[in-house]
Amino acid sequence: MGRTSLILSSNRSRPTWLVFALAVAATPASAQTRHIQFADLGREVGLEQARISPDGEQVAVVMRRANYEDNRFDRSLVLVDVHSGVTRVLTPGRHNIAEPRWSPAGDRVAFRDSEDGKPAQLYVLPLGGGEAQRVTDQKRGVQTYVWHPDGASFAFLGEEEPVEPTGEERHNKSFEVGDNVYLAQSASLPVQVWLVPASGGKSKRLTSGPRSVTGVTWTGDGKSLVLGVQPGPFSSDGLKSTLVTFEIDSGAERPIAASPSLLSSFTASPDGRLLALSHPRGPEPFFRPNTVSVASISGGEPRLVTGGLDRHIQSVSWLPDNSGLLVLAPDGTRVGAWVARLDAPARRLDFGSIDPSSSFDFSKAGPAVFIGQEPHRPAELYLLPSLEASPRRITDQNREIAALDLGRVETIRWDGPDGFKENGVLIYPPGAEPGRRYPLVLSIHGGPMGTSTEGWSAFGQLLAAQGWMVFEPNYRGSNNLGDAYQRAVINDAGDGPGRDVMAGVKAVKALGVVDESQVAVSGWSYGGYMTAWLTSHYQGWRAAVAGAAVTDWYDWYSLADLNVWAGFGLNGSPWRNNNAANYWRQSPMAYAHLIKTPTLILSDVGDPRVTVTQSYKLYHALKDNGVEVQFIAYPIGGHFPADPVHQRDVYRRWIGWIDQHFKGATPNASGAGR
Repeated sequence: MGRTSLILSSNRSRPTWLVFALAVAATPASAQTRHIQFADLGREVGLEQARISPDGEQVAVVMRRANYEDNRFDRSLVLVDVHSGVTRVLTPGRHNIAEPRWSPAGDRVAFRDSEDGKPAQLYVLPLGGGEAQRVTDQKRGVQTYVWHPDGASFAFLGEEEPVEPTGEERHNKSFEVGDNVYLAQSASLPVQVWLVPASGGKSKRLTSGPRSVTGVTWTGDGKSLVLGVQPGPFSSDGLKSTLVTFEIDSGAERPIAASPSLLSSFTASPDGRLLALSHPRGPEPFFRPNTVSVASISGGEPRLVTGGLDRHIQSVSWLPDNSGLLVLAPDGTRVGAWVARLDAPARRLDFGSIDPSSSFDFSKAGPAVFIGQEPHRPAELYLLPSLEASPRRITDQNREIAALDLGRVETIRWDGPDGFKENGVLIYPPGAEPGRRYPLVLSIHGGPMGTSTEGWSAFGQLLAAQGWMVFEPNYRGSNNLGDAYQRAVINDAGDGPGRDVMAGVKAVKALGVVDESQVAVSGWSYGGYMTAWLTSHYQGWRAAVAGAAVTDWYDWYSLADLNVWAGFGLNGSPWRNNNAANYWRQSPMAYAHLIKTPTLILSDVGDPRVTVTQSYKLYHALKDNGVEVQFIAYPIGGHFPADPVHQRDVYRRWIGWIDQHFKGATPNASGAGR
């Protein structure tokens, strides 16, 4: 999970655990009359990390396909011709490709690959022919990298390679914990900067010590690096990030003056003279929307360039002439794109029904590419010829999925409590009939700084294909309506968001489309938190699914990987200033004895983000109080299963639990929230 993704790993509006990378199969002739099925999850092709060549003629993009037999997602580096859309696989037999980058001259493509489960290394592939050449041999792997402006070398980030103890001390495995996840089995190691020739050879370490490097880019002259640094390797150290320049020849460092506190990320302009700095609008990181300032690498005060855009900026791309930025942000139930010139207010672009799901990558020639999706079409590659033109789709990888009979997707708006104008997404069952009432399933996004949008949702469509209305509500804390809405969740983790969701449920029922005897609530991560909160505060739910649910803020603060970050949203540490009762008041476990809803609990045993301990607590509370409950655990790491077999099992159990309890529903039973 990235530093801005919070409880649910995501850098876009849909939860990323619902992004599938699956193989295309032949489509039956009747595809357009058939609803989406579980088997179709294995036909969806995922696209990621699109990079356009300097001349704007070709795109290198990673495509993902599910391999159920070997239980993995196979990735391929594919070359796409911009004009014809013709594709060519560049890396057959390599399944873990990541982070492709063109050389400055456009004659080579570099990428990371982890062969046979080993740490990822850096490779260079000549476009004129020949095999990819491995250029690093890092014991602990390569995390990210950047080409030198002349294409002759790379700067890359990798963990410190400690000296292994000898003699009797080789048996000593003790380590300092610090602000670390409870799953840690060894000391956290600082990340350092290394230099290696693009032709391969011995890597040279440039930095050392306890400080950890979080980002790297070159200055325009290629003589220095700009580094994002934090004082140590623990997650909480990221709250103290700063920027420095590092001179290659001398090793001299210089702080970049007045870089914003709580820096989230930075991006260098094409000429290497300016930096776009992403940082929160206020002192509570993640609970406040990100905005963007621009600063000169040579020094001086940063200048805020998106101050007039009250949205959470989640992606920043420099225009090729260095005159400004193209930024992305959730906006209501869409993902918007704005041109933010350095000397003018931000201007929104019209992309029709397309929601970008990746950053933009510009060629030197001007055109840009991005990965986007539409309500009824999964990810494809799009070309933006100019800032005045409409995007053009240049791939058709997911045509079979787009040809299915899918549920209508629309935005619903309502007046929420505390004066908020709120919104969410409704997905109707395919072929929904006017005047008919359908079971309703709430699918609540995580974060809480996520957003439900009209963009493609395979799981949402799969739920709707069961004959159910699907409601994906946004609630305070969501990052789609600006600073006041996002920060309203501070010290109001459950009560305010709960009232927001229930106001949305009331608005859906007012449409006259809901069978109020059959209403279920579900979600993963913070969506799981909201599920536990809603079932303990409102009655009438037919079933609930709580995936990776935060149920006890004490555990989250003390055990999870982000740990102390929770304090920004809960009035500080639970162990200071008599704040313990505040944490308990906002934890679903305090009210678990009130839950009456049959609940399915799902969790990964090795989840670093929401510890499995919280699912155990919820399970015992429900069982001890005689509530129907089932707890399914996956003996794997990660916040959500990363492999296709366990992902599919989650979806099947989720849908099966709700279906089982809907079939046992009593007609005209009291509705949820009554």
